[in-house]
Amino acid sequence: MRDLGVGFQYLLKGQRWVARHGKQYGFGLVPGLITLVLYVAALVALALWGEDFVAWATPFADDWSNPWAGLFRGFLTVVLFALALLLAVLTFTAVTLLIGQPFYESLSEKVDRDVSPDGTAPESDLPLWRDLWISARDSLRILVRAGLWGVLLFGLGFIPVVGQTVVPVLGFLVTGFFLAEELTAVAMQRRGVELRDRLTLLRSRKPLAWGFGAPLAVAFLVPFVAVFLMPGAVAGATLMTRAMLDEENAEENAEENAEDGAKKTDHITR
Repeated sequence: MRDLGVGFQYLLKGQRWVARHGKQYGFGLVPGLITLVLYVAALVALALWGEDFVAWATPFADDWSNPWAGLFRGFLTVVLFALALLLAVLTFTAVTLLIGQPFYESLSEKVDRDVSPDGTAPESDLPLWRDLWISARDSLRILVRAGLWGVLLFGLGFIPVVGQTVVPVLGFLVTGFFLAEELTAVAMQRRGVELRDRLTLLRSRKPLAWGFGAPLAVAFLVPFVAVFLMPGAVAGATLMTRAMLDEENAEENAEENAEDGAKKTDHITR
């Protein structure tokens, strides 16, 4: 369970990195602000017309006696809005990353260059349109998986006691895992790591993914917080990606091999 704390540390490291690089932080806020406006508009519309939608969708309750029809439809309206909030949390990162692909790609590269001993960063050989297509395709696949989990957890939420205790915890863990996948995808896609391989890697380090993503899932429930945490989350996910792929040790080994090779060459020439 040590990985839980390690994952959270990467989240904090990412926030500290953008705090030290104010220009990159401001640059990374733009996609989140755009997505926030879209989501707030959708949720406000649901709050205004959700009750009418529920009434339209439940014509069988028209003949029910008071107060049962009102209570039933009121309950469904609350459930509908709660489900919309859950989906907003699950999809906010994916939509923001899709809108902000060029922004976060640049941010992630700068993190790589900053922490890399030789000041380099992996770069995608694909054109921008191709990267956008892959990102959109993978995000849709993740959203389908997250949606299926959301429906399952929604159904389990009706189980007495378990639905009010265990299910919310499971919801945050599931959401955290998918948030970790979406955020590490920015750095991993540049490295040519396919979605299937990303999921396999994260499943092998679930506590690490939970430690990174679950706190974000909780924080994202607070209005506007997601926007301000996104740049640091991308930076932290890049740092975590480097650790999961063991790039730090690979770079150190490459440097040691280069030094050993140079020494051998120098010895031979002498």
